[in-house]
Amino acid sequence: MTAGLLLSVYILFVNAVGFALMAVDKYRAIRLLSRVPEAVLFLFAIIGGCLGTTLGMVIFKHKTKHWYFRIFMPAILVMELAFFMWLFTYPGIEVTFW
Repeated sequence: MTAGLLLSVYILFVNAVGFALMAVDKYRAIRLLSRVPEAVLFLFAIIGGCLGTTLGMVIFKHKTKHWYFRIFMPAILVMELAFFMWLFTYPGIEVTFW
């Protein structure tokens, strides 16, 4: 397996988990059950799952009233996109997908 493929699988997995965590937290919030800690949601966003977490936030209309989610989730997403653009274009680092 190449580094690019491993990175892609990791990013897909972390984003899927971030999206699912938003769905689970919304479900549990509606039913007044114990919730997913906000720190866990931010953790998955920071380790590469910000796109999934942000999509979950928008699709499920969850955590959209919290200013820190509205500001920091897009900010983390921009930083992650910038990092991955740098990673794939930096001379000396070769990431292939086959």
